[in-house]
Amino acid sequence: MATVAESKALRRLFSPRHIAVFGGASAQEAVRQCKALGFDGPIWPVHPTRKEMDGLACFASVQDLPEAPDASFVAVPRQATVEVVRQLAARGAGGAICYASGFAEVGGDGVALQAALVQAAGSMALVGPNCYGMLNYLDGVALWPDQHGGQRQSQGVALITQSGNIGLNLTMQTRGLPLAYLITVGNKAGNSMESLVESLLSDPRVSVIGLHIEGLDDVAAFSRVALKALRQGVPLVALKAGSSTLGAQTAMSHTSSLAGPDALYDALFARCGIARVRDPAGLIETCKFLHVHGPLSGKRIISASCSGGEASLVADLAQPRGLEMPAIPPAAQARLRAVLGDKVNVANPLDYHTYIWGDLAAQTQCFSGLMDCGFDASLLVLDYPRLDRCSADSWGTTVDAFAAAASSGGHGATVVASLPEDLPEEYANALMAQGIAPMHGIPDCLDAIAHAARIGAARARSAHLQPLADLVPLSYSGPGAPIGDEGAASRLTAIASPSHSLDEAAGKRALAAFGLPVPQGKVVRAAQAAAFADSLGYPVVVKAVSAQLAHKTEAGGVRLNVQNAEGVRAAVANMSALSDRFLVEHMANQVVAEIIVGVQRDAQFGLSLTVGAGGILVELLQDARTLLFPVARDEVLQALQSLKVWPLLAGFRGKAAGDVEALLDAAMAIAAYAQAHAHALLELDVNPVLVLPAGQGVMAVDVLIRLAGEAHG
Repeated sequence: MATVAESKALRRLFSPRHIAVFGGASAQEAVRQCKALGFDGPIWPVHPTRKEMDGLACFASVQDLPEAPDASFVAVPRQATVEVVRQLAARGAGGAICYASGFAEVGGDGVALQAALVQAAGSMALVGPNCYGMLNYLDGVALWPDQHGGQRQSQGVALITQSGNIGLNLTMQTRGLPLAYLITVGNKAGNSMESLVESLLSDPRVSVIGLHIEGLDDVAAFSRVALKALRQGVPLVALKAGSSTLGAQTAMSHTSSLAGPDALYDALFARCGIARVRDPAGLIETCKFLHVHGPLSGKRIISASCSGGEASLVADLAQPRGLEMPAIPPAAQARLRAVLGDKVNVANPLDYHTYIWGDLAAQTQCFSGLMDCGFDASLLVLDYPRLDRCSADSWGTTVDAFAAAASSGGHGATVVASLPEDLPEEYANALMAQGIAPMHGIPDCLDAIAHAARIGAARARSAHLQPLADLVPLSYSGPGAPIGDEGAASRLTAIASPSHSLDEAAGKRALAAFGLPVPQGKVVRAAQAAAFADSLGYPVVVKAVSAQLAHKTEAGGVRLNVQNAEGVRAAVANMSALSDRFLVEHMANQVVAEIIVGVQRDAQFGLSLTVGAGGILVELLQDARTLLFPVARDEVLQALQSLKVWPLLAGFRGKAAGDVEALLDAAMAIAAYAQAHAHALLELDVNPVLVLPAGQGVMAVDVLIRLAGEAHG
C-alpha cells in the first residue's frame, strides 16, 4: 500500500490548487486546455526566455514561482526534464508529469537517464516519462498537450492507460461514458500502477477504475490494492495487452504449457474480482454498465424487444456468457398477458411485437411487467433510426415508458442497441441521466453484465480473499553462483541451469510426506522385479526410474496392467536401455477421472497451481484453470467445477461420482509442498491424479519435480 506521503503527493498532482507548465508549444497547449476545461486555480508557465504564454506571464525558473506547485506538466527535452524535476522536488512540489521520450523505452543511455529522473524526483509524485499526460474532468485539470474529447463531470469513471494514443482515443468516445480521469503513465518510472489506483480510490467521485495494462511490476502489491477496491465497492476493469512469454523458459512439465503468462493474468483478475476485457470497446461498455449499476448480485436477465429476431439473438449470445434467462414468474406473466393480449407469447426473452408501439401507458405496463420479475438486469433492445434521414419521435415514447417502469423499482435497467452506431450520444446521455445504462452492441452489453455478476460474486466473498504472496527469491546451496534474487537476467519463468529433477520415486516420497496418496510400490533392480510384483499382487505397473526421464511414456519407460511375473520380466527387459532401476507399483482400477495438478514458477507471479484434465488429455483438451498462491481449498473446488471434465467428477450418465474431497486434499497437499519449497521449486507435475469413486480416495501415479541447484549425492 502507498505511504501517507505518497498518497498526499498524488492527490496534490491529480487535484491541484495550482499548476506549473514547462516548455514551449506543448506547455502552451496544456494552458489552453486547462482554461477550456475551466480550471479556476493559478497556472504558472515557466520558460527561460518567453515573457508570456497564452496571455499568462511566464516565470524564468522553478525558483521564481510564487510557491511550490501542486502539479507540473514538464514538456522539455529529456536531459532538461531531469533537472526540472530535481528543482521541483527540492522546492517541495506535489508532483510532475513528464512528457518527454527517450528514456528506458529506447534502451542504452535512456535506461540510466530514467534512473536519474526517478532519483531526482525523490518523494515527489512522478508520472511518466514518455507519457501524454493527465486529464481530470472533475476539477478541470488538463496536463495534456493536445485536444481531447471529454468534458466536465461531477462523477464518473477513471481510466489509466500505458498508451497515450489509446488514452486520447478513449476521450473521443461518443457512447455516453462519463470520464472522471484519464491518466497516461508511459514508462511508469515513478509511481506504480497500484499507487495510482489507490490514490483514485480516495476520491469518492470515482465510480469505476478502468486499466489498460501492458505489464505490472509488483503483482502482489497490485493484488492488495485490487482487493481494497473490491471491498470498497469500486470495480476495476482491465484491458491487458500482450500475451507473449514473460521470460525465457526451459520447461519439462505439462503444467508450464497450460499455465502461460496470459493464464496467470486471468488468475490474478479472477482472484481479485477484476473484469478482464479484450478491446477498447469492451473497456468502455463494461465501465459504463458498472458506473450505472455497479456489481450485480446475480446473473439472471430478462430481455424485451419488438422483434423475434432480436429476442433470439439475445438468447443465443447470453448462453455462452454464462447468463441465465429464467422463465417469467406467474405474477409478471399475468401482468404482461393483460397488456399484450393473446397474440403475443409471453416468454423470456420477450418479443412484445408492435401492437402497443407508441402507446405510452401500454408500454409502461409492459415494461413494468419485466421489472416485476426482479431479475438482476432488465434489457430493452432498441436501435434508433438514422437521425440525418429519419425521425425518432416515436422511439421517445418507448424510452419514456421504459424509464417510467424502471423508476418504480426495476433492477439493472438497460437499453441496448444491436448495432453500436444505432444509439446516438445525445440519447445515450439522456438515458444515463435517468439511471439507465445505454449500451452499444449486444455482445459487449452481455459481456458487461457477466462481468458485473462476477464482480458481485467476488465482492460477496471478498472478506475471505487473500492477496498474492510476495515473491520468494530462488536460492540453493551447491556449486556455481547462487541464483539469489529473481531480478535482471535471472528473472526467468523456469531456470534452466543449474537445476535438477527428482526421479519419480523420490518425487513421490517427497509429496507423500505432505499427505499426497501414492500407489504401494518399491524401486527394485531387474532381478528383483518379478518377485516383488508377486508379493504385491497383480495387476501392477512397471516403470523405468531415472531423473533424466521426464516423459517416460513417450520413451517407452512405462508398462501398464502387467498381469503376471512373466510380464514383469518382459517389461524390465524391454526398458533395460533406459535404466537399471525399476518402480513396481500396484495398479489402481475403477478410475472415474484423470486430473493433472501442477505447480509452475513465474518471474512476476511466483508460484501458481494448475488443475485440469490429466493423462493423455492434457494437450488434447487444454482444459485447465490456474490459481495463484496462497491457494485456498474453495478456490480449487471452484476451479475444478469450471472444467469441462467436471461432470465426470460429479457423476455423468449414471457413472459413479469421483472422490472430490480426496482430490481437494491432494491438491492442497501439493500446494503445501510447493509453499514449503518455494525457495527452490521450479516446476512440479502430478499427472495424472487418478480419481476413484466417492469414498475411495485418489492416487498420484506420476510425479515430476524440478528444483533449483545441482543434485547432491
